Amino acid sequence: EGISPGGSPLPEEDGINAHGADAAKDAPGNKELVEALSKRLKESRFAHTLSVAYTAGNLAALYGASVEKAVRAGLLHDIAKPLSDEELMRYCFKNGLPVSEAEKRAPYLLHGKVGARIAEEEFGETDPEILAAITWHTTGRPGMSLLEKIIFIADYIEPFRYKQKKLGKRRRQAFSDPDRALLGILKDTVKYLNAGGLPVDPMTEKTLNYYRG
Repeated sequence: EGISPGGSPLPEEDGINAHGADAAKDAPGNKELVEALSKRLKESRFAHTLSVAYTAGNLAALYGASVEKAVRAGLLHDIAKPLSDEELMRYCFKNGLPVSEAEKRAPYLLHGKVGARIAEEEFGETDPEILAAITWHTTGRPGMSLLEKIIFIADYIEPFRYKQKKLGKRRRQAFSDPDRALLGILKDTVKYLNAGGLPVDPMTEKTLNYYRG
């Protein structure tokens, strides 16, 4: 999903040079994690993950956040994606993670909170900022930290994405005004879900209303 046909990168004028995604592999302390991810994730998801990490690192460098944390959170953000809806639900019940009514209707929304727990228990991640960024990268939340915003935005705009409308605009905003990019992405997401008759997570609605002011 969101990977261009044949894995071809998007033009540079749309935001970022996709060829730099491999740089995330060489981030200090992450080589073992990248190796584990290459075995755990399907090829397209692995490519997306590296691209999110690279994009997040660039955004962090631009806005004064920790590049190391941004890359690490980007690498870990979709660690629970290989789990089926049933597996996500079972994981939550087994580990005492809360499941909302909206998440019961759309269990894929659980991959953020499940991913944060997996990152902690299986990969030894203890940084609360990184764990929060993983948790909220799909729905967002009111009062997001800079790192949370970076991962949320990077997940949407990374160079292998191609399906979203207004993608070029959101990429330009991400590198000039991240709060505008965040609000635009939230609006685009809710509009897309409503148009398709798909459920909108209440946290996404709360986040949209919060950043609308």
